[in-house]
Amino acid sequence: MASGLGRVAGVVASLITFLATLVAIIFAMHIVFVVFGANPDNAVVVFVRDLAERLAFVFRDLFLPQDERVRVLVNYGLAAVVYLVVGRFVAGLVRRTR
Repeated sequence: MASGLGRVAGVVASLITFLATLVAIIFAMHIVFVVFGANPDNAVVVFVRDLAERLAFVFRDLFLPQDERVRVLVNYGLAAVVYLVVGRFVAGLVRRTR
């Protein structure tokens, strides 16, 4: 019974890590698109921007520098780091249930 719970915990922890990493990748893509001036009307750019804005929550406007590129880099970069750290922490807690 304990080994079954351990396997489930391992799968859940891996899923948490995967999702946190996926969100960080979305933020990184949004940062790259903004910093390098991607076409704002492109379907991929719009999709990634909308997704990043929904996932950023309070980080979206945490800092408000004048330059939009700096604003996106700082705010979404910070959000990516928080998602990765919290995801890793939660995954570690889940793994401990083994």
